[in-house]
Amino acid sequence: MSKAEKDAQQETIPADIAAMSFEAALKALDEIVAKLEGGRVDLEDSIALYGRGALLKRHCEAKLKAAEEKIEKIVVGADGQAAGTQAFKAD
Repeated sequence: MSKAEKDAQQETIPADIAAMSFEAALKALDEIVAKLEGGRVDLEDSIALYGRGALLKRHCEAKLKAAEEKIEKIVVGADGQAAGTQAFKAD
């Protein structure tokens, strides 16, 4: 993702969500899911919760992607010894 794409994505995520750690955002998302599944929230609140949940989900996905990009795979040479590293690529 280019810097412009990252900047555009961050612009749409409210500052309070953008400042959350992955764990805090996931916990908040779990709480929203529990409220929505409980069925005791009126329609307007459900819509607002759903929207916030979508933003939290996007934030969590971005955090996971950033972490994935930092992971490096150790490359083993023909002699079985570590020969260096290369960027991780998910299949």
